[in-house]
Amino acid sequence: MRTARIIAAVLFAMVAGDALAQTASERAACQADYQKFCSDVAPGGGRVLECLAKQKDKLTPACQKVVETHQK
Repeated sequence: MRTARIIAAVLFAMVAGDALAQTASERAACQADYQKFCSDVAPGGGRVLECLAKQKDKLTPACQKVVETHQK
């Protein structure tokens, strides 16, 4: 159940206020990177996306693409 909450939090946080829906594949692409680099970041307000963007050079290529897509 905790994993489902984390995935949901990442989904909403990465949107960063936009009305864009994330696909399951986008969430899956960043789940491991989120847990590795940003698990201590409270979801909401785009904080998770910001955290992932700061670690962009360390992210998997798939997550890098998701971050690029959702950055303003």
